[in-house]
Amino acid sequence: MQHHQLASKAEWLEARRALLRREKEFTRLRDAINAERLALPWVRVEKDYAFDTPSGRRSLAELFDGRSQLMIYHFMFGPDWEAGCPGCSFMADHFDGTLPHLNNHDVTLVAVSRAPLAKLETYRKRMGWSFPWVSSFGGDFNADFHVSFTKEELASGSVAYNFTQTPSEQAFDELPGMSAFSRGEQGEVFHTYSSYARGGEELLSTLMILDRAPRGRNETSTLSFVKRHDEYEEPARAHACCAA
Repeated sequence: MQHHQLASKAEWLEARRALLRREKEFTRLRDAINAERLALPWVRVEKDYAFDTPSGRRSLAELFDGRSQLMIYHFMFGPDWEAGCPGCSFMADHFDGTLPHLNNHDVTLVAVSRAPLAKLETYRKRMGWSFPWVSSFGGDFNADFHVSFTKEELASGSVAYNFTQTPSEQAFDELPGMSAFSRGEQGEVFHTYSSYARGGEELLSTLMILDRAPRGRNETSTLSFVKRHDEYEEPARAHACCAA
């Protein structure tokens, strides 16, 4: 266990107030960044993307499900994989509770993966999720949004990911991200935003709680502690020195 300096209550309050000033600076900066995000220009989506869903073949516009805003989580699950990415599964564990709030705020949340729909449905049942999850198998959607890569692309030395050329040794055939879309009154679809890599970290409320815990994330590398939620062993509990 990491040891920390001990202080009096007065000393602790002084340090806490200093940190609070920094936290407020961060909050104001986040508000400013959120405003800049909303001010980004939009790009009209011209290609007719199609997805396999439990209700049949659906277009990108149909994924909005009658709402004007669509958030797509690019879930790492390749066609030849037998299970979804543990990190993406960790993210997906946070989705179901948000759905009533998002849907009633005119936002539809959908996960998209390249694995065939049958694999997605099997894994969804295992994980106990209910959020919409569709397959882009056989289409260009993942490649066009820079979250899936061919062997040839990986062999070239770098791939276009997170708005830069990422070295292949830091990439996989599937990578995570989130993209936002808006639907116009005439049914046209606009791409408004995408984020990749750690760009979606604020969506992980588990990490936000851990950041406030005494030992923080306690990780050796990004998300090194994360497993699929049905793969954890019962954690060992610390015993007080005077416990019977």
